[in-house]
Amino acid sequence: MCRFAMSYDRRRFLQTILAGASSLAFRSSGRIMTVRGPIGADQLGLTLIHEHVLVDFIGADKTGYGRWNRDKVAATMLPYLQELKQLGCQAILDCTPAYLGKDPRLLARLSAESGIHILTNTGYYGAVDNKFLPPHAFTETADQLADRWVADFEKGIEDTGIKPGFIKIGVNPGPLSDMHRKLITAAARTHKRTGLTICSHTGPYVPAFEQIDIVKQEGVRPDAFVWVHAQGNNMSHYARAVRDGAWVSLDGLDNSNVDKYVETLLLMKENKFLHRTLLSHDAGWYDPEKPDGGNMGREYTVLFKRLMPELKKKGFTKRDFRQILIDNPVEAFRLTV
Repeated sequence: MCRFAMSYDRRRFLQTILAGASSLAFRSSGRIMTVRGPIGADQLGLTLIHEHVLVDFIGADKTGYGRWNRDKVAATMLPYLQELKQLGCQAILDCTPAYLGKDPRLLARLSAESGIHILTNTGYYGAVDNKFLPPHAFTETADQLADRWVADFEKGIEDTGIKPGFIKIGVNPGPLSDMHRKLITAAARTHKRTGLTICSHTGPYVPAFEQIDIVKQEGVRPDAFVWVHAQGNNMSHYARAVRDGAWVSLDGLDNSNVDKYVETLLLMKENKFLHRTLLSHDAGWYDPEKPDGGNMGREYTVLFKRLMPELKKKGFTKRDFRQILIDNPVEAFRLTV
């Protein structure tokens, strides 16, 4: 089959998923907070829940908007977002946190120019041994941090007027430190005041379940918690998270692990876990440290070009795809308050 025919069949398949649209999304009340303002939950559409436009790894003490040129970043990254739009993607969550290159104005510009809904975040990233935490994160209490994050939601991030659509924190892979317990506590308290869902860069199951326990102790239902980078754990761990009601995010898809993702998603379906499964690449991104932002090391499109066709061959249905790519993101990130 020629490349054009394969591309056409893929687009047609995605269009049928979108045309049948999300049975849940169209019943869902509430709104989604994007960088260009709130939209109805039924407007979100097919969503990649963990991607990046720009990431600056230099550290909290050195990063800042002066490290990159928005015009150059936009020119570099826009074609990738336009390709996503052509493939049927309608929304992405940009998971770059504060002090790691989050730029709400850049995201709003790219959203307007690409036509893709983009969500940004509030919260702080404690993984990598706190390299990306600002000094006040070490001295302030969980309530003081929550006050900052709630202010982002109520007034807008800095002076942009742009509001976050979720909370992003990060923890180290082992048992939680006191600092990281403070971060998840602050996130839970922010959720209680805003309704924003907590996405925590976590990885292994030990810190995942410690965070879920803290969320419950704070009086927050675990369905407000996304276990980020859950891939690599086993079905018994996913079963425990799903029983609690938390979201299991498989968000490291790339060209090297498509077969593993097919296997995992088929098992998630067999075990009836798809209703709590989220899916993405953790791809991108423009790196200010590299000439012209570096090369796009990981692609946003593996899901559409390789994973979906393979899953379809293995019996994944349009309903299954709608569940994980449309219904679940709506249910996970809609605001009802």
